[in-house]
Order: sequence, then structure tokens, then C-alpha cells
Amino acid sequence: MLYEISEKTMKLESEGKKIIKLNLGDPDQPTPNEIIEAAYESMKQGKTKYSSSAGENKLREKLANLHKVSVDNVVITTGSKWAIFSLMFLLLKKGRNVVIPTPYWTAYELTAKSLRAETRFLRTEIGSEWKIDVEKLEDLIDRKTRLIILNNPNNPTSKVIDEKTLDEIVQVANDKGITILSDEVYSDISFVETKSVLDYGNDHILVKSFSKTFAMTGWRVGYAVVEKELVEKMMKLNQITLTNVPVFVQEAALKALELREEIANRIREEYRRRADLACSILSETKVKFSKPDAPFYLFPKYEGLDSERFTFDLLDEGVAITPGTAFGNYREHFRIALTVPEEEIELGLKKICEVLE
Repeated sequence: MLYEISEKTMKLESEGKKIIKLNLGDPDQPTPNEIIEAAYESMKQGKTKYSSSAGENKLREKLANLHKVSVDNVVITTGSKWAIFSLMFLLLKKGRNVVIPTPYWTAYELTAKSLRAETRFLRTEIGSEWKIDVEKLEDLIDRKTRLIILNNPNNPTSKVIDEKTLDEIVQVANDKGITILSDEVYSDISFVETKSVLDYGNDHILVKSFSKTFAMTGWRVGYAVVEKELVEKMMKLNQITLTNVPVFVQEAALKALELREEIANRIREEYRRRADLACSILSETKVKFSKPDAPFYLFPKYEGLDSERFTFDLLDEGVAITPGTAFGNYREHFRIALTVPEEEIELGLKKICEVLE
């Protein structure tokens, strides 16, 4: 449903219809010029050839220093999505299972299905501020469980897992001998402190991307921090599929890391303002919502709503959102992406409130 809405939105736009796109987690800010220039200079220098399937050493070393690991623990991937697919491909087999708190990013389930692995969902609710019940999580685990996937901060709720809960989840995983795959693509621009799975040592997996923090969604560059043996397996998978992330893209990513604090601070404050605006508008309605801990989303609830029908009705009114059913069994919820300018957020939210009434 997530991708279906995106395709229909693009089709309507191609036909000349103006759509306020509150459905995509694609920052409207341009990629910073310094990053673009770094890629351009790299191309001019002829860095357009094949390269290591593990990634350029300069970039891997920079990331290793950032995360206080060895360079042998870092592999560069074509976005975090490929990192996640690669890891699930390598770690999951038919008959194994993966535990995922909901609501969740749909690619996790789709990948598991493609691998014929079972997906076990742990439901969380807006009434408890999307808190994970660790006892229920433990009940879902059995001898065939291979992975727990965490998205921290979460898409679509924009909530951060509190430190106590994360401590307990890691303890359960360690006791059961299960790997946590922690997707932390929003952590650098979180409004609140976000503890990383790497803070507990190197027994678990971190996946990150340059897409959100640096407005580089189309550049397709991300990475994973994993044990050395798994880096080698991911590298071999890269060799027989994508070969390598273009060197000039990796040079751009290296420049992004040099400017990391400046860019992250700027984008964080921009989305904090947008979140405050959205919360102010929604607080005047009957919609239930949880204040976001991070960009870019709100995941409100309206009692009795059929969010799929509502989504298509809204498209006719020129506003695109994503129904809650794209993230699990959340028919009364819908996701709003704050990835458009403030004036469009205001117009879009007012139209949403109007249609709901």
C-alpha cells in the first residue's frame, strides 16, 4: 500500500494535478552543495570505475572511528534498504522467524516473505506511547527465532525506544542468543537522545543511511556495522549483485560526514519546527496523536476511520498520506510525512481535518 499510494500520486502529478505530498519520507531540502561538489570533483578526477565491494577504505575508516569499531566491521551498501535485505538474506532461512515490533516499515515483512521466513509481530499502541512490552517480546521468541528487528527512532511513529526498555530488549536477546538488527537511520536527527545498539557492544547489528540526515535519498548510500565474518559475506553478495557503490557517491558521503554536525543540527531544527506546527494544528481536533521524538512522521489515530478509503478520498482533494494498514494492523491510523514546506504542511493538515469532519 505504501508504494501503491506513491505510484498513484506520481501518476496524478504527471496528469497535471497539484498534490501536497505528505506520504513520503523524502526530505524536501536539497542535498547540500558541498556534498554535490565533492561528487563532481571525484568524477572529474576519474573516480568512475569499479571499486571494492566492501566500500572505500577512507569512508569505512571514518565510519569506524565514528562508531568506535574496527574498519573490518563496516561495509558500505546501496542505501540502508540493501543492507537490511542483505542481512536478512544471509541470516534468515525458510523455517526461521524474525520478531518485529509494530507499527513497522513494510520492507522488513516483504523481505522476510521473499525469503519464506516467518514474521512474528509485537503490537504496540498509541495509548502507551508506542512502548514495547518486553515480556510479550520474549514470549514470541523460540528456538527458530534468528532476528529481532528494531527501528529506532521508529517509522511511522517517530518514537524513540527509552533506555530502560532497550536495556531489557538487549538483555533478552543476549540471554536467548538472538541477534538484534537495529535500523537507526533517523537517530542523528532525533529530537531526543537515542541510544544505539552499539552502545551495548558489537554482538548486534547497526544499519544506517545517509538519506535522511543529509537529504541524500536518491544517492543510495548506507552502511552496516557487523562482525567481520558477516562483512565478508555481505561483500561477496555485493560482488555478485551490485558490485559496489559508485566511488564518487562514497566521496560525497565522506564529505557529508565532515559536515555531519552542522547539517544534522540544521535539518533537526527544521523538522522540530514542522513537528510543532503539525501538533498545534492536530491538537485542535479529535485526532489522537503522539508527539514525535524525531523526524519525519506523525502517526495519528481517528476512531472508526477506514484509513485506506480515507487516503484515496484525500488524494481526490489533492493531499497524499499513507494509510496505517501499510505499517501493520492499524486501520484507524494514518501516517503524515512532514517532508514539505511549512505552508504546505498547514494546508495539507487543514484539508485532512476538513475531510475528517
